[in-house]
Amino acid sequence: MCEREEPEPEPEEGWTPLSDRDYSDLAVRLSNDCVDGDLWIFAYGSLIWKPEFEIADRLRAAAFGWHRSFCLELPTWRGTPEQPGLMMALERGGRCDGFLFKVAGNDCKSTIERLLRREVWDQESMYTTRWIKTLTERGPIRALSFWVGPVGEGVALRQPLERVAWILARACGYAGSCAEYLYNTVFHLENFGIHDSKLWRLQQLVAKEIRLLHQQHGAADRASRRTVMD
Repeated sequence: MCEREEPEPEPEEGWTPLSDRDYSDLAVRLSNDCVDGDLWIFAYGSLIWKPEFEIADRLRAAAFGWHRSFCLELPTWRGTPEQPGLMMALERGGRCDGFLFKVAGNDCKSTIERLLRREVWDQESMYTTRWIKTLTERGPIRALSFWVGPVGEGVALRQPLERVAWILARACGYAGSCAEYLYNTVFHLENFGIHDSKLWRLQQLVAKEIRLLHQQHGAADRASRRTVMD
């Protein structure tokens, strides 16, 4: 009910795209911090259901001092300039339950670079890729995570859930809708045994917004048909 065809827009102005050298240098710097050659990735959103790398091990993990937040404005991807969407990041405060994925093999650099090319698109966002401490049944594990602690332009922190739901019910871009993104995250968290009550509440609010939108559109269509017939 939320999907629609949207063209892929031209690159945004005001942001500095990462070059091949930028990606390589950042991957080298981060890979130098791999402990004992093991690379663990903390997944809290789309990486849970679309990791795009071979997984050697998986652990449930908690990141303390961070929580999921739809705070990244998306004028493209899952939104448009006319109706920007929102993407999740880790915002400061609280606790985030997610998963650690151990990357198969020991080539940290190439895996990190591949993930960087998927997750980070400009120099202004490079700082959001960082190592964080997580707690697992095996004890504390240091892991790499993406979009951690974003601030500045294009970041809207501490928004009311009702406002977030209004946006997620309406935003769609060439990569799909924000409602689909929320649904996939909730669905796969539940499949892996994590019940995020805030996301469930948000999903209920988004569903309510979608129903209202389609009721309004349906009423408008019926009124239009009656006008034509008259």
